[in-house]
Amino acid sequence: MFTRREFIHLLTLAGATGGLIPSATLAQAPLIKTLSTDTLEIAYEEYGDPQGVPVILLHGFPYDVRSFDKVITPLAADGYRLLLPYLRGYGQTRFLDPDMPRMAEQAAIAQDLLDFADALGLARFAAAGFDWGNRAACIAAILQPERFIGQVAIGGYSVQDTVNPGGPAPARLESRLWYQWYFNTSRGEVGLRENRHDIIRYLWDTWSPDWTYSDEDYARSAPSFDNPDFVDVVIHSYRHRHGNVAGEARFLEMERMLAERPVISVPAVVLRAGASGFGPPSRDPSADQARFTSLVDRQIVDGAGHDLPVQRPDAVISAMRLLLSA
Repeated sequence: MFTRREFIHLLTLAGATGGLIPSATLAQAPLIKTLSTDTLEIAYEEYGDPQGVPVILLHGFPYDVRSFDKVITPLAADGYRLLLPYLRGYGQTRFLDPDMPRMAEQAAIAQDLLDFADALGLARFAAAGFDWGNRAACIAAILQPERFIGQVAIGGYSVQDTVNPGGPAPARLESRLWYQWYFNTSRGEVGLRENRHDIIRYLWDTWSPDWTYSDEDYARSAPSFDNPDFVDVVIHSYRHRHGNVAGEARFLEMERMLAERPVISVPAVVLRAGASGFGPPSRDPSADQARFTSLVDRQIVDGAGHDLPVQRPDAVISAMRLLLSA
């Protein structure tokens, strides 16, 4: 394990080398590919059989594709084609237009997923995601269900109503969302810009309270958060969802449609983290059954925090195999 001094030096070195931790510190440096859409140059990793069934694995905030490291090898051995894009604002993904506002409302990240699939020529694919990645998959499945072989929804239905302001929640829930209220202030924006690694590491630890991340764990993902658009993307996302900034004009109608909370009709497995820092999930499956009309399975995964693929990769692997064997 790194000492704290060595860890800080490693992050500094990563910044000096364009966000890449030297490969000598990793078991194997991943090969980063890129493709272009109308908006982004999307960085991604690819594993498995190029002719296999495409499976897109989608990370959330504040994580990156390393969350799926323990999922990759077993699914690749099954013959699937695994695709792991870095979301806008993460890793080496970049906006093509330097003057384009760095926005990240839910409709935008869903469109990024569809654009990514289009650029790869994928007529149909399966997807698994958590946090922002799950939201992107949920919305894409609503927009183009015919393209989804199946979806592993880690965290359940996560489509937001960004049109109608929500009321205050109970104090315990509001306290767990402190980072969202913080990011809606000028102090929070400066704080994320100047102290991003401290904030992110704290979120990792508190959102998975039964799990211990090592400094090496964090070091593998840390360069992704030094993306020059990371702060602007995160701040816009959390301000837009609470109605404090406008979104892109091209997504106004989509956001109005999503505000109706449409059901998801594609075959789905819902995984809920049993040890999430956001509190224990409900044992009652009725809400998930109502939102996912072709629900194949629903599991509460013991021992898993918010970053479920890291703590219980076996659950993600089994869920995907269940969907793809149907």
